[in-house]
Amino acid sequence: MAAKVYFSREITPEKVLELYKMAGKELTGNIAIKLHSGEEGNQNFLKPDFWKPVIDFVGGTVVECNTAYEGERNTTEKHKALLTRHGWDAYFKVDLMDAEDPDMVLEIPKGKQIQKNYVGKHLADYDSMLVLSHFKGHPMGGYGGALKQLSIGVASSFGKAYIHGAGEPEKIWTADHDAFLESMADAASSVVEYFKGNVIYVNVMKNMSVDCDCCAVAEDPCMKDIGILVSLDPIAIDQACLDLVYAADDPGRDHLIERIESRNGVHTIEAAAALGFGSREYDLVEV
Repeated sequence: MAAKVYFSREITPEKVLELYKMAGKELTGNIAIKLHSGEEGNQNFLKPDFWKPVIDFVGGTVVECNTAYEGERNTTEKHKALLTRHGWDAYFKVDLMDAEDPDMVLEIPKGKQIQKNYVGKHLADYDSMLVLSHFKGHPMGGYGGALKQLSIGVASSFGKAYIHGAGEPEKIWTADHDAFLESMADAASSVVEYFKGNVIYVNVMKNMSVDCDCCAVAEDPCMKDIGILVSLDPIAIDQACLDLVYAADDPGRDHLIERIESRNGVHTIEAAAALGFGSREYDLVEV
């Protein structure tokens, strides 16, 4: 069955909240708000003031996890300091979910590449999740959207290496590429299953560089902003974003498409759809 994806070409903090309300679902209990805190030096990530209206309305806790590579977010101490520098904890409650060991393990019985997902252990404190994603390119995944936030984003530092290595964390940068993409889909499925559908996804197609917000040195955006999308389906929302990039009348889109295709980025969506936790079929409802 086709999923509903709400779409607006107007990109404002207020429009994010308006589309969130249109999703027609109330997130209940203790709400985790997963977003990207932005690597030190990155110029493209979406700042706290952009997300403030929707986060204030939902009233949850901003959650993040440490990285598995060098930078300013690979230890709890450094990451907390960066969260402060970027202003997150001035606005919101912030929880670094893998601030201490051990990780929480989510089982993935149907996983194609991995059967376990190692996530920040504080995930156990939450009943529902709002996934706020900045849609753009990615050096390894081809693109970054809702599925990447669910997988790499929620994974602990060890869990990130485990996904990248397709179950062999020591192969973090050398694993078979499609196996890595399939591992992301496997990991995402376990988080969706954990929250039993109590998740809303927001993808914002703004500042679209070929590089991720995890890059300290990132290329500037290569194409014009497109809009905001909101859905209850993480596969549909990412597919809709890819389709909007391909449909764009913008010469800069070719650079982003090259990044997506050279990394076989659509395969994460294909693998996720094969696992059955969402649909590539969607109805785009333009607001």
